[in-house]
Amino acid sequence: MEYVYHMVPKKMAGQQLIPLNQLKESEPELYTEAIQKYNDHPERLKLLVKRIPQLECLWNDVLHFLPIHPSHVYEGLRSLGIKVKTDLLFYEIPVDRLSGNQTVIYHYRKEHYKGPAAPIDPIEIEVFDPVDNKIPNRLPEETFDYFQEEHAKGNQFGMFPYIPHILSLGAVDISGVRIVNWSKSSLQEGEETQ
Repeated sequence: MEYVYHMVPKKMAGQQLIPLNQLKESEPELYTEAIQKYNDHPERLKLLVKRIPQLECLWNDVLHFLPIHPSHVYEGLRSLGIKVKTDLLFYEIPVDRLSGNQTVIYHYRKEHYKGPAAPIDPIEIEVFDPVDNKIPNRLPEETFDYFQEEHAKGNQFGMFPYIPHILSLGAVDISGVRIVNWSKSSLQEGEETQ
């Protein structure tokens, strides 16, 4: 794995991604805006007190990264006829930028996931090794099935269920990284540098 991906925030201060709980101290106004994403469902608020095994910290003490190019998510949604924004941007971050942090893989497997309020099963967490990882570079079948089921029910739903997450404890420098549009495949050109 060469890169991890993080959605470009609407507002940001500086050239570092900072976990929400650190942002609360350093940039309270940005924190107040960023935390609003947890208000879309009563269960999601419980993520704010969810603990991450091995790191022994809270959900918002870490940065969350996708291990696959976001175009895989976009294509999965679009193939089902789901209307999504075409201009969602992500930082494409070289994995060596995470090297100063404690970092784990949250496998986020359907068979172990019990909802946002339930504790994370420790079997789902493993130390991140960018060289020796077992994460496929595609959209998991469980994620595609989830999109299909929730769309058929007419439900509002999340974009990243059952996709392994890379959780990194600490800030990450994004100076000079590429910004990619999720509606363009990883092979397309024309993406900008931060």
